[in-house]
Amino acid sequence: MITKIKFQLFLSLLAIVITTNAQQLPINQGPFKPSEQSLKQYQYPVWFRDAKFGIWAHWGPQAVPRQGDWYARNMYEEGSADYKYHLEHFGHPSKSGYKDVILQWKARKWNPEQLMALYKKAGAKYFVSMASHHDNFFLWNSKIHKWNAVNMGPHKDVVGLWQNAAKKNGLKFGVSEHLAASFTWFQTSHRSDTTGPLKGVPYDGNDSNFQDLYHEKAAPTDNEWLTVNPEWQMKWYRIVKELVDTYHPDLLYSDSQLPFGDIGKSMLANFYNGNMAFNKGQLDAVYTCKQPSGGLWVQDLERGVQDSISPFPWQTDTSIGDWFYRDGQEYKSATDVLRMLVDIVSKNGNLLINIVQTPEGDLEPDMLKTLDDIGSWISANGEGIYGSRPWIKFGERPDHAAVVKAANFNENQLHYTADDIRFTSRGDTIYAFLLDSPNGRITIKSFGKSSGLIKHKIRFVKILGTNEQLQWKQEELGLVIQRPLKLPDWRIIGIKVELEK
Repeated sequence: MITKIKFQLFLSLLAIVITTNAQQLPINQGPFKPSEQSLKQYQYPVWFRDAKFGIWAHWGPQAVPRQGDWYARNMYEEGSADYKYHLEHFGHPSKSGYKDVILQWKARKWNPEQLMALYKKAGAKYFVSMASHHDNFFLWNSKIHKWNAVNMGPHKDVVGLWQNAAKKNGLKFGVSEHLAASFTWFQTSHRSDTTGPLKGVPYDGNDSNFQDLYHEKAAPTDNEWLTVNPEWQMKWYRIVKELVDTYHPDLLYSDSQLPFGDIGKSMLANFYNGNMAFNKGQLDAVYTCKQPSGGLWVQDLERGVQDSISPFPWQTDTSIGDWFYRDGQEYKSATDVLRMLVDIVSKNGNLLINIVQTPEGDLEPDMLKTLDDIGSWISANGEGIYGSRPWIKFGERPDHAAVVKAANFNENQLHYTADDIRFTSRGDTIYAFLLDSPNGRITIKSFGKSSGLIKHKIRFVKILGTNEQLQWKQEELGLVIQRPLKLPDWRIIGIKVELEK
């Protein structure tokens, strides 16, 4: 029996091993060292603070079954819907496993340049390609293992082609890595049925011929989101280093907190230094992970938003539907996306949204319509989004509105009305966005004379997207605007308020 003292000793020795290994890692030369003190010199690039809106291709072979997210793991969960689907369409996972799903991913309708032109028209200023999900399948031309999109599946360098299309369209380019969780996430592939005619027959993850895809079997206690295995942590470092040193992305996303302590700090120093060298001394790199940043990186909230103005730039990542293609799924509307965008930008954040692609690589018609609607709104209202900064307060909320605290996965708790107003600013101009179309006159309390927030006289008021002259007056209790006869053809109304200098 392991005593508590012995277990603590084991953890201490493990920490020594990890720290020693981290000190031996190859790191690109530059000013950043793998320490918190050194990483404090990081400065957020202006491009990211100005961009506000990015589009993500969270796309890969897990789209093939058309069953949504986590298929590669869930197909080995005996009795689950994905397990039953796999039995019916592919066969038993002891013989036909995820490796066989990969071979069916051909992406024959994928046209990265055409899609990137659509994303640019929709208003995206940066684009992120998934590089590898938890399935350990690489979408780039990797020398580390054969399970990549150049060797099999579409036989294309997906990351490289996305990057070329992004650069051609003037978008900044990023990659997302979900590998740190892969080592424990994929352990379901090492199981076997507990009942039925194939009870006890190992799934194909146990076959030593495929363990470069499925990983080796983990220790029984290694079952958290991030592995504690030092060898796997070092392997993660080598993989991410190959990725960023090959493609020199502007942004790197990790689907976790900053992984693995000092090894993670080494990865970050390597990324920042490599980016500076590639950009001739200018640091354009953005790293996002799911951990408060303290100014060292960009904190990412998955499907969630902040509840106040953050002192540091941050990012929401979400999807317009499921993370991977799923038959019959419902998508967010353009209004849903734009409400999130305005709310996030008012609080010093950016929105990165996954646009769901079919297994073949194209988009469904309703997705094209949504992108077109987003682009129409942004073309008229973008001056209050791009390059903006938070105002004195992020906005106004209805009386007695429920408080939704900052968190991951809180987006479904957010409900907006015309009394929800969000503010952004650019110099002497303030933008007020009503998150639903008003029925009557508009009153912005924060702009009233008695609020103490408006230090200069209001010179001009305009509703973005229309040239109709407004009747307005700054009263003690608010800026009062008479509703014009015709509002723009969208529900989120942008109001431009110019102050005298």
